[in-house]
Amino acid sequence: MAIEPLAQPDKLSDLIYLFHEGNLHHSYRMLGAHPETRDHRQGFRFTVWAPNAVEVGLALDRNGWQGEKEPLYKIPESGFWSRFIPGIEEGTLYKFRILTEDGTEILKADPYAFEAEVRPRTASITSSIEGYKWNDGAWRRKQRSMYNKPLHIYEMHLGTWKRKGDGSLYSYREMADLLVPYLLEMNYTHVEMMPLSEHPYDLSWGYQNTGFYAPTSRYGQPKDLMYLVDTLHQAGIGVLLDWVPAHFAKDAHGLRLFDGTPLFEYADPMLAEKPGWGTLSFDYSKPEVRSFLISNALYWMEMYHFDGLRVDAVTSMLRLDFEKQPGQYRTNDEGGLENKEAVAFLQQLNTTVFEYYPYALMMAEESSAWPMVTMPVDKGGLGFNYKWNMGWMNDTLDYMESDFHERASKHHLLTFPVVYSFSENYVLPLSHDEVVHGKKSLLNKMPGSYEQKFAGMRAFLGYFMTFPGKKLLFMGGEFGQFIEWKDEDQLDWFLLDYDSHRNLHKFERELSELYVREKALWELDHSFDGYEWITPDDQGQSVISYVRKGKKPADTLLVLINFQPVKRERYRIGVMRPGMYTEILNSDHSDYGGSGIINDMLIPTEKIPFHGHANSLELDLPPLSIVILKKNTRRKTEPIAEGSASVKSRKKTEKNTEKKGNSTLKPNRGTKA
Repeated sequence: MAIEPLAQPDKLSDLIYLFHEGNLHHSYRMLGAHPETRDHRQGFRFTVWAPNAVEVGLALDRNGWQGEKEPLYKIPESGFWSRFIPGIEEGTLYKFRILTEDGTEILKADPYAFEAEVRPRTASITSSIEGYKWNDGAWRRKQRSMYNKPLHIYEMHLGTWKRKGDGSLYSYREMADLLVPYLLEMNYTHVEMMPLSEHPYDLSWGYQNTGFYAPTSRYGQPKDLMYLVDTLHQAGIGVLLDWVPAHFAKDAHGLRLFDGTPLFEYADPMLAEKPGWGTLSFDYSKPEVRSFLISNALYWMEMYHFDGLRVDAVTSMLRLDFEKQPGQYRTNDEGGLENKEAVAFLQQLNTTVFEYYPYALMMAEESSAWPMVTMPVDKGGLGFNYKWNMGWMNDTLDYMESDFHERASKHHLLTFPVVYSFSENYVLPLSHDEVVHGKKSLLNKMPGSYEQKFAGMRAFLGYFMTFPGKKLLFMGGEFGQFIEWKDEDQLDWFLLDYDSHRNLHKFERELSELYVREKALWELDHSFDGYEWITPDDQGQSVISYVRKGKKPADTLLVLINFQPVKRERYRIGVMRPGMYTEILNSDHSDYGGSGIINDMLIPTEKIPFHGHANSLELDLPPLSIVILKKNTRRKTEPIAEGSASVKSRKKTEKNTEKKGNSTLKPNRGTKA
C-alpha cells in the first residue's frame, strides 16, 4: 500500500528528526487522531509511534475491534505508523491493534488521544480540540512575574469538592458556576486542580495516568474544561494543574510495553519499577519520551490555558533509590544515586516551558534537600521557579500536633525553617498529602479542647500566611473539615451550619484579604530583606514575633503568635520605628469565635530599649492567637472602630463580593524563570 503523508515531505522529515532528537515541542499536533479533509472526504488521520511493532491497525467499535481490517501504514525509518480513514466522525471509539515481534496481538489506547472513555471502559475517543472561542485575552496579556506578587493557591480535587444531591459529579461547566464565586469570596488568587489526565482508578486521585493528553471524561468533554479555565480567568483567578511526569499506570491498555517492548519505560526493571506505587517510571534517556512529556506540559498551557504546573514527585525522578530497598536499585555510572537523565529532562522541560511561556508557574514537589531546584538552568539549577517547602510543612505540623507542655522543647521547629527559607523560591504547602488517611485533618491535628482546636487552627493559619513564601491550602482547611479528606465523597459543607466552623471560615476569608492587601506579606518573599526576628527565643512562653517588610517602610508589619492556651499580659517587644501602632488582625476576636481579648486602642511605643531597639511597646497576647500590628499615622490614642481593623477588612470584602462577577482582587500574576 502507498504511504499517506502526515505533512509535506520536507516538513515531515523535519518533524520526525525533531521527535527523535527530543525537541518536537508540539508532538501532539502530529501524533494521535486529527480531523482532516482529503479529496473532499472528511475523516480522521491516525498516527502512532510504535517502532518495534510488526503490524499496527485501527480497532474501532464499527469494525468489531478487529484492527487488522484497518491497517496503518509504516513510514520507513521513522517508527511511525499512520493512515487517514474517511468517514470517521467525532466521538468514535478506537484503539490501536498492535502485532508484536513475538506474534502477540494487543490493543492499546492512543497515547496522544485528546479524549478517552470513562472508567472502567478504556477506549480512546476521536475528538477535535480546535475551535473553542476564548475570552481570557485580558488575563493572559497582563501576566507578569509572581515573585513580588501575592500568590494564595486553593488546591482542590474536582470530584470531591462538591457533589450533587444524588452523589453524582458536577461537570466542568457546572463547576464553573460554583467555583468562581467561592474563590472570589475567599480571596484566593489561584486554584490548583489535582491531576485531570485520564486515569482508570478513582482512588489514585489522578496520579496514576493512562491518558496524558486526555482530560478525564468524568466531568465532561475537553471544551468543557476549556470553559472552566476561561471562566476562572475572566474572574481574575489563575489556574494551575497538578502534572505527573514521574510515572504511569501499568494497566494493559496504557503505555506499559506499548509495542510489545519497554517503549516509554526503562527496559531495566530496577530503573523502571516504582514498587511503592505499583507504577513505571518514564525512560528519560529516550529523546522520544522527552518529546512526549515536554509536549504534554506545553499542551496544557497552549490548548487549555493553564497558567502553570505543579510537577508531582520530583524526588522520585531524581533519586535512583527513591523508596527502594537495597537490591531494588542500581547506581549511576559514577556510583551515585542521582538519575542524571531525569536531571537533564527537568532542565530541558523548564527551559522549554519558559521559552514559550515566560511567566508560567513551574512548581516542584521536591521533598529532599536537592540543591538549586529553583536556580536557573544556565547556573546549574533544575530551572523551576518555585519549590514546595516540605521542610517547613513537616516541622510546623510536628510542632502544631504537639501537646502544649511539649512545645517549649520543640521551639526549634519554629525557628529553624527561617534559616533556609530563602535558599529557594518557596511555596508553603498545606496540601492533600497532609490530610489523607491516618494523618488527621488540619483542625484535628490541633491539641486541646474543642475550643482550643479552633483557636490553635486560627493561630496556625495566621502563622502560615505571615511566614515567608507563597501559600497553598487544600480544600476543607478553610472551614475546619474535621475528619480526614474523604476521597469518595464531597467535603462536609454542612459544618458551616455550626458557629465554630462558620467563624473559622470567616477568619480565613479575612486573613486572605489581608494577605493580598498587605505588601509586606509577599513583596520581598524571597529575600532576608523582607523578614526580621523580634523574639525567636521565647520558648518558655511558646511565643514568637517577627517583622515582615515590604519595599516601603510604611508597609512593615509586626507579627506576634502565642502558641499556648495562656494569656500573656503586657507582652513587650522592641520596635524599629517609634510611633502609634494599630492591631490590624487578632485571631481571638469574637467575630472569629475567640474569647474577645483584643487591643482596641492605638498602641504607643515607649523609649524603653528592648530587643536591641531604642523603642518598644506592650500589648496583651490572647491565648492561642496571632496578632498583627501596623504603624499608624494617627497622632493620638483613640479606639479603633468596632474593636479591630480586621472588621473593616471584612466589610470591604463583603461589599465587593456582592458585585456579582467582579473580583475584589486583581493582582498581576505569572512568573518568569
